[in-house]
Amino acid sequence: MTGPEEWFESVASEHPRCFWLDGGGAREWSGRRSVIGHLADDDVSITFHAAAGEVRRHVGGRSTVVGDDVFEVLARELADGPSDAQWFGHLGYASRRDLPARPDPRLPDAVWMRPSVVRSFTHDVAPGPDSSPRPAEATATPPPVPDDYAAAFARVQAELHAGNTYEVNLTHRVTTRSPIRPALAYRRLRALNPAPYAGFLQHDVDEARAWLLSSSPERYALVTADRTCETKPIKGTTPRGATPEADEESRRRLASDPKFRAENLMIVDLLRNDLATVCAPGSVEVPALMQVESYASVHQLVSTVRGRLRDDVSTLQALRALFPAGSMTGAPKLRTMQVIDAVEATPRGAYAGAFGWLSADGRADLGVVIRSLMTAGDGEWTLGTGGGITVHSDVTDEWAEAAWKAERLLRVFDA
Repeated sequence: MTGPEEWFESVASEHPRCFWLDGGGAREWSGRRSVIGHLADDDVSITFHAAAGEVRRHVGGRSTVVGDDVFEVLARELADGPSDAQWFGHLGYASRRDLPARPDPRLPDAVWMRPSVVRSFTHDVAPGPDSSPRPAEATATPPPVPDDYAAAFARVQAELHAGNTYEVNLTHRVTTRSPIRPALAYRRLRALNPAPYAGFLQHDVDEARAWLLSSSPERYALVTADRTCETKPIKGTTPRGATPEADEESRRRLASDPKFRAENLMIVDLLRNDLATVCAPGSVEVPALMQVESYASVHQLVSTVRGRLRDDVSTLQALRALFPAGSMTGAPKLRTMQVIDAVEATPRGAYAGAFGWLSADGRADLGVVIRSLMTAGDGEWTLGTGGGITVHSDVTDEWAEAAWKAERLLRVFDA
C-alpha cells in the first residue's frame, strides 16, 4: 500500500486544491491518523478576503461572492451540504470582522475546502523526536534588537503599566525568498519539526492562491461527538538543551519560572471565560494546568481547558467565540487586540489563526497556526514569530526567543 508521503507527492502535483492533515508527529492525545484529500473541478472551496470583506465560493472554475462573514458562510455550507460532509482549511487572524486585525495583503485570510476524495492513513508508533532533543540554535550572544521591535515593546510596556492589558502576545513577520516547491518544503518542515498539528494546505486558484505549511504543537479547539469543547493553550517556551543535564535544567526552569507560570495562568483564565460564554453552566474545567510537553527543539508549558457546549450553541458559534486563540492575543482579548493592532508593524495573515477540519455532524479539530510557513506560490515565503510580553519581560530576551523560534522553520530553505 502506498504510504502517506508518496501519495501526498502525487496529490500535490496533480490537484490544485488539496491538503494533508499529518498525524506523523502526533501525540497520544492527538492520534496518529493522517488524512490526505483533494478536490475535483466541481468540488467547492471558499476563501475569505478581509480587505474586500468578501467570502468567495470557488466551483467549476468560477468564483462568486457569497457573503462577508466566513463563519456564517461555513455554517450555511455545512447545513446545506451532505450530512457526512467534512471541510478542511484555515481561519486567518483577521477572520472575525468584528475584531481589530489587519487583512493579509497577499493571501486569502481564510481558505476552506470540501473534498470528494479523502484517504486516511495510520502512522506506526515510533519513539519520536522527544527522547532525542535537537536544540534550537540559540547563540551565546543574543541577536541585536531592531529599533522597530524595541519601540513596539516599549509601547506594550506602557500599556501594561497603565493597566490596559495584562499580557500582550507581540509578534512580527519574517519574509524570505526561495524557489522551493511547497510540497518539498513541507516534507522538509515535517522532518525538522514534527508536531501533532502538522499539515499542508494548497489552494492554487486564480486570485486566491495560498499555501499553508504547519508544524504546530498547539490545539485550538476539539469538539467531540458528545459536544465537549477542549482547548490546550501553550504559554511558556524554552529551547531544548544540548546535553541531558542542560535539557533537564531547561525543562525545570520552564515548569517553575514565575513569568512563564503567570503568562499561562492568565491565558487559562481568558479561555475559561471564553468557554463559559458557550458552555453549560458549571461544565468548564481545567483538567491539566501547566504541564511540560517536550518537542524536537523546545519544551512548552501547556494547560487544558474544556467544557460542554450548550444545546443552543453550534460548533461554528463556539469556534467563533474562542477566536482568535487567547494564547496568540493576551488578556483581556479585545483591549489587547487593539494594542496589537496599534503596535505590530506587519499583518499576521494565517499566523495566529486556526487550521484543521470541521464536520457536518458537529465535530471539529483545529490547531493554532504557529510554527508555520505561508506563500502565494510566487517564491516569497512568510512566517510569524513572537511571544507573550508581561511587565516582567526583557526586550533582549523576548527578541532572542522570537528569533530562535523562527530559526528552525527557516532551515527549510537551506540548500
